[in-house]
Amino acid sequence: MKTDWRDYIVSTPDVLRGKPRFKGTRIPVSLILGYLAAGNTAEEIIEEFPDLGREHVAASLDYARQLSEFEVAAA
Repeated sequence: MKTDWRDYIVSTPDVLRGKPRFKGTRIPVSLILGYLAAGNTAEEIIEEFPDLGREHVAASLDYARQLSEFEVAAA
């Protein structure tokens, strides 16, 4: 499933102090990434957070993938 994280994730300073979250929710992306890192399946996450679907879980992984490609320029 190809999912573009920009379709599902937003960051606004007035909600969760600007932490990336899923559109229309107060669920931070970092929370879902933590669940995945702990070994939870997408189905288990969706059961715990019924406002989310498989596309949200995929979007969180796409977001993390893009962040991991960030390069820090040497000073």
